[in-house]
Amino acid sequence: MRNITTSALLAIATVYATAANALDSSNAPVVITPLASKTTTASGQPITLPQKNVEVQVSSYQIAPGATLPVHKHPFPRYAYVEQGTLKVTNVETGASNTYKTSDFIVEMIGQWHQATNIGTDPVKLLVIDQIEQGAKNTILKQ
Repeated sequence: MRNITTSALLAIATVYATAANALDSSNAPVVITPLASKTTTASGQPITLPQKNVEVQVSSYQIAPGATLPVHKHPFPRYAYVEQGTLKVTNVETGASNTYKTSDFIVEMIGQWHQATNIGTDPVKLLVIDQIEQGAKNTILKQ
């Protein structure tokens, strides 16, 4: 009886494992490619989420070659996927900077003044995702 139960459990586990691995198979109709996994912002802060009435906003940005965004900060999390181009982001408080290229994922710093410059010859195209408190703005320009 024990051998039958063990064999049955192994057979069931194999069926479930095969089904679970189907999403990772190159023959599957859905292919999942992990792009990033982050626990901190670009400046090393832990990622913290809004505490009430969370709203997700998704935007597309296009930044011309040589253009520099004004100094600004974000009170809530902002994530960006670089679809095209080369972007240099500088923390104006510390002077530290990071350069991001096509296919990079950015977890922007929260509450720290920074600015970004397109340092390439092509436009920078970003897919931007904000997690904010409903009705709030996620960009504050430095006066």
